[in-house]
Amino acid sequence: MNPARRTTAAAAATVVLATAGTLLSTAPASAAVSCASPVFKRQFFANTSFSGTAKRTDCDTVIDQTWGTNAPATGLPKDNFTVRWTVTRDFGSGGPFTFAASTQDGIRVYLDGSRKVDLWKNVSTTAKKTVDLTVPAGRHTLRIDYVNWTGAANVKFTYTPRTSATVDKVKPLAPTGAKATYDTTTGKAKLTWAKSPELDLADYRVYRRLKDTSTWKRLTTTTATSYTDTPPPTGQTYYYEIRAADRAGNESTGTADQPVSTPDRTPPATPSGVAATSAQPGIKVSWNAVPGATEYLVHRRWEWDGEDPVVRVAKVTATSWLDTTARENLEYSYWVTAVDTVGNASAKSPGVYVARGDWAPSAPIGVTATTTSGGVALTWKPATTPVTEDLSRFRIYRNGRFVEELRAGQTSYTDSNVRHSTSYAFTVTAVDTLGQESAPSAPATGTAPPTGLAPAAVSGLSGAMDGYDIELRWQRSAEEDIDRYVIHRGKLVDGVWEYEEWSEVLSHWQDGPTMYYSHEIYDLQGADVRWAVVAEDSAGNSLPLSGEDFSYVTVTEPVAPPEETW
Repeated sequence: MNPARRTTAAAAATVVLATAGTLLSTAPASAAVSCASPVFKRQFFANTSFSGTAKRTDCDTVIDQTWGTNAPATGLPKDNFTVRWTVTRDFGSGGPFTFAASTQDGIRVYLDGSRKVDLWKNVSTTAKKTVDLTVPAGRHTLRIDYVNWTGAANVKFTYTPRTSATVDKVKPLAPTGAKATYDTTTGKAKLTWAKSPELDLADYRVYRRLKDTSTWKRLTTTTATSYTDTPPPTGQTYYYEIRAADRAGNESTGTADQPVSTPDRTPPATPSGVAATSAQPGIKVSWNAVPGATEYLVHRRWEWDGEDPVVRVAKVTATSWLDTTARENLEYSYWVTAVDTVGNASAKSPGVYVARGDWAPSAPIGVTATTTSGGVALTWKPATTPVTEDLSRFRIYRNGRFVEELRAGQTSYTDSNVRHSTSYAFTVTAVDTLGQESAPSAPATGTAPPTGLAPAAVSGLSGAMDGYDIELRWQRSAEEDIDRYVIHRGKLVDGVWEYEEWSEVLSHWQDGPTMYYSHEIYDLQGADVRWAVVAEDSAGNSLPLSGEDFSYVTVTEPVAPPEETW
């Protein structure tokens, strides 16, 4: 159940929220909303006749709402409003269903335009109605209309299959998309099929029979859409079919027969010359070609205490393989098996031992740069190869200049310290706990939005002490909406610069390309002090006093004179 959400004026585009498995999409009346079946499309009207354009449209997974005496959503009245839910979905084989409605004030339920529930009256207590009906097979459209004239508002509607064996005599539809594949290496048959649209599905049943026989053997009952079987390796052909069963015990017809043939076994020779070397991005395993072999299986064991299992890690057609999943600072042994055209596998080769070194991580992948109202939004993914167990952080670079450092779990960043309508090339690097930094990622170009960002750092800032006065000069910003320049004074505290707002210069107080500020200092430090000048636009946007993107000068203040000389 999704209550209508109140959104700010900034939410002009569609908003998608995922909460506790419920999808809620909201949009203004002018925007198109698409809700994936079986989610309802919900429309709010500020009248009792569903006339005009809906005031609000969103998606609702469950119709179960109590608004009380409040308005159902921003922009709607608390009385005399209507709500319409619609969904078109596949009912599979159809069958007996129960439609249950409760409401205050009115509700009407339609199936393919035919009215099935009609409670349409201004009431002071909740009215209820339950209808049993048969839904035909296939896709159908449900429409639920709700009206509130006055007083408290609540509505609930459910549609559920009737699963009693005495009522439901409709067989489910046979599963679709059945497919069987056979792995000659493992001797296993993998069966897959599409999910059934039946609303009262109980499970799937997998059957097998030997070719040229008529007896089916049930292998399993499962709620999954796949099953792995190991048919007898007799060189014969077996057929599989899948059937669906509903909660009333009705079983569908079977899918089309899916054949699997088991092969003979004559293994090729064992591979020789197996070698393994550690490099970046992984451990390279190589061996000599085996006559008659069409592919090779590579096996690996982590050499911790010699008791870990040997596992298969690759199947290749070449005579070498790069293991990019091997972890750094660990030791491994490798074996290779040859496989012929019908899947017969040789014995494992003698094992070879290799130690994996510690290498710098690989560069992040999938870097994107997107223009947003807040700047340029970056996203990326850690490299999938090689595996870096000690990945510590990511570093962001703009046009080759360091911008920000993030912890390893973060894979997005918005750069707001950019100039309006200016394009930049962004790269990301990965750093491990030893400080080893990867090569830069492939660059991603992003353009800052034309408006809405903080003004750029002032240019040409210079400053010096004139006796006990600080004098600052800088170039007037070319941005037309600059309202003022804020002067900050920074002191070094425990190795960190801490700033306080000192004064301001209104942009219209001075003429010419150069701005000027002078002020007598009373709490002289007798040490290095930073003076920063930050431009602020009419919307109050300004650069933060963090990083090094704002403009500042460092001056050495004189020692304060005795108090009587002031």
